[in-house]
Amino acid sequence: MKIGILTSGGDCPGLNAVIRGAVLKGIKAYGHTFVGFRDGWRGVVDGEVLELPREKVRGISKQGGTILGTSRTNPFDGPNGGAHNIKMTLVSLGIDALIAIGGEGTLAAAQRLSQEGLKIVGVPKTVDNDLAATDYTFGFDTAVQIATEAIDRLRTTGESHHRCMVAEVMGRHAGWIALHAGMAAGAHAILIPEQPVSAAQIATWVQEAQRRGRAPLVVVAEGFIEQGQEAAHSGRGLDTFGRPRLGGIGEKLAPEIEARTGIETRATVLGHIQRGGVPSAFDRVLATRLGMAAVDSVAHNRWGTMVTLKGTSIESIDFDTALGSLKTVPQERWDEASLLFG
Repeated sequence: MKIGILTSGGDCPGLNAVIRGAVLKGIKAYGHTFVGFRDGWRGVVDGEVLELPREKVRGISKQGGTILGTSRTNPFDGPNGGAHNIKMTLVSLGIDALIAIGGEGTLAAAQRLSQEGLKIVGVPKTVDNDLAATDYTFGFDTAVQIATEAIDRLRTTGESHHRCMVAEVMGRHAGWIALHAGMAAGAHAILIPEQPVSAAQIATWVQEAQRRGRAPLVVVAEGFIEQGQEAAHSGRGLDTFGRPRLGGIGEKLAPEIEARTGIETRATVLGHIQRGGVPSAFDRVLATRLGMAAVDSVAHNRWGTMVTLKGTSIESIDFDTALGSLKTVPQERWDEASLLFG
């Protein structure tokens, strides 16, 4: 069987480990051959591929990014898009099945194409860890580690100048990165999309920390909505899917905190640093296992399904079950963390 692999949406540490795991198991266990589509769904629509022999994936699990490239292309757009055209492209290339690696948008497109008869298996990917159907997604552990290290560095300069430091991390709808990195770094306030908090409460936490002789540290997810506001802060227009481009809430909060507390306050946006660099050991292992499991799903004709981590086991669930609900930070995790604030 000839299998096509694509990585779509935002890049993420661990993507190359998925590719390697899939190719090695596919070749050794089943005798499959592989090609990779360039730049996600764009490569599928345009029929642009590169061969993936065993030699091509040697040593790539430790590399960040994706050797295939990625994009946010909608596979149903353009003259070559849509299920019928993509089927014809796959037939012309002699490709029997697809492994689609991506987040909710990528997997939603894979679901729709699967419903129209394409043979597809999905692999979940998001640094935000917000897919409800899997306990963890690869890339999250690396993003938390990167954010924690950066926040540790901000703390030392904040203490030197007796400043309040605000660190903005990723997290559009779910605050998992902020929660984990904030707890690991000992933040005095963690602000997440799931929990609206007033500016007055934030200032109180900051002042409590200062009174104990500490340089206050605030960690905020990009999707945090201040109490009284209707939507997350966004001043950069819309992305390709028509969603507001988030970012900048840290710069908005810093002057508010300074005005309310009188403490000099600085904000830093970590941004894409969290998605770059080499994956952690945990993410390399998880990504490799998911890639291997995806090939097993192909071998057993489990079309329209996604591989997922449940506890320490890799399982397979259908797209209908996997998609449609976000995994957000539950109240008990927020209550647990908030005892440490101030």
